[in-house]
Amino acid sequence: MIIKELMNITYEIGDRKLFDIEHLQIRDKERIGLVGRNGSGKTTLLEIIAGKRNIQSATISGETSATLLPQLKRTDTVKSGGEITQQYIDKALARKTELLLADEPTTNLDTSRIERMERTFERLQGAVIIVSHDRAFLDATCETIWEIADGNVDVYKGNYSDFARQKELKIQEHEKAYENYVQKKQQLEDAIVLKEKKAERATKKPKSLSSSEARLKGAKPYFAKKQKKLQQVAKSIETRIEKLERVEKVKELPPIKMTIPNQESLQGRTIIRADAITQAFGKRVLWNEASFQIKAGEKIAVIGENGSGKTTLIKKVINEESGLSISPAVKLGYFSQNLDGLDPQKSILETVMETAIQDESIVRTVLARLHFFRDTVYKQMGVLSGGERVKVALAKLMVSDCNTLILDEPTNFLDIYAMEELGSLLEEYEGTILFVSHDRMFTSQIAERILAIENKEIIDFHGGYEEFKNRKMKPEVDTKEQELLVIETKISEVLSKLSLEPSETLDKEFQSLLKEKRKLLGK
Repeated sequence: MIIKELMNITYEIGDRKLFDIEHLQIRDKERIGLVGRNGSGKTTLLEIIAGKRNIQSATISGETSATLLPQLKRTDTVKSGGEITQQYIDKALARKTELLLADEPTTNLDTSRIERMERTFERLQGAVIIVSHDRAFLDATCETIWEIADGNVDVYKGNYSDFARQKELKIQEHEKAYENYVQKKQQLEDAIVLKEKKAERATKKPKSLSSSEARLKGAKPYFAKKQKKLQQVAKSIETRIEKLERVEKVKELPPIKMTIPNQESLQGRTIIRADAITQAFGKRVLWNEASFQIKAGEKIAVIGENGSGKTTLIKKVINEESGLSISPAVKLGYFSQNLDGLDPQKSILETVMETAIQDESIVRTVLARLHFFRDTVYKQMGVLSGGERVKVALAKLMVSDCNTLILDEPTNFLDIYAMEELGSLLEEYEGTILFVSHDRMFTSQIAERILAIENKEIIDFHGGYEEFKNRKMKPEVDTKEQELLVIETKISEVLSKLSLEPSETLDKEFQSLLKEKRKLLGK
């Protein structure tokens, strides 16, 4: 059943048309993921659906109640970012709305809370539209993807991974169409050259033609007429080329081979050593004694719940505190969310080049991989969005004289596409990477090893994120949910027996199980 329908929605900001949507439908209990680059209008579209923004042109039908879970959270509180986000979510869910519009609901949440939210969203009775940069979250919660691109909204069936596969197929089809276009154009151009050559020869008397035969045929008029005909054919072929539907070549972002300082001398050597390090604040212990070593070229993710000490750990490494030793050949590059050091008056290219050891062609390639194409590299830093500034700061680190990158939540403020672009760059980076991230797909893509802070211990796991998550055969399930599942299974078994052989014993067992179930549900 369709609960809301949107038609002919036009929205402009100044001279810029944000989007022009012909038709969208929202069905009862539908789970929709809304994706698009930063600035494409995702938040604006949610506000329009919620009736919180005036629009120039639109027809919206359906009296469904909608609750908007906003992207910006309160900051005038002593609570943590994760607690504030959870508070907003709980209040929105308590309204039991028919349509929940959730704008970045995973902001500031650690992995365990995100996974709990996934289970919560599964149980929702109404429809949901989710804006999120967390691809794993969209995979777990959505059955439809809306993509805002070039002012339009395209609808894809399936979750985010299904959407990504469909996009890849579109790219392959585009590449095939481009190849066909180039081949056809080349054939026609070759045919023109051939006709023009024949036209040139047409006015010359063939050697096989005697003078008497030429006089009889009227050589000049005959061959001039033949030349004209060939030229007309060539002209018609040119017209066919002009009428060919032009297909642009798919942009191919080239791989990057960068010079990493001391790379050869460090290869395979231990560059960072932690020996019996521990951390506590007063009586609160973050982790007990732990030891580990990091070798050059490794890509390691530091994971754990909010407040477990991830940022504290990487800062201990950066400051080479007691128990930590770093090879003198290591050149650390640190990324944090504090971007105050970027000069707003300088251009993107100037900002990255001022500390670069790579040549300008490699710098431009890195920037292109992060979607700063051509003249956009001359934009001033002061006009960039938060996500664009993050990309510039990361590019600046990658082309500097660093050989070991330490990244604290590098994907914050990045849209999904920028995260994918950054992920592919870091995969190709040949230096060492130690990073903190709550994004599961990003971590899976980059990490070859995990340092997990769990139960006040640092677990050193040699393997990828998926292997780490699957190391326990039994998945972590909410205890109450598990007990309910066991009781409901027993109830089903008893009911089956009662239908075949009713007895007082089975009836008592059935009543007892019902009582346990009500107690768990708080009834």
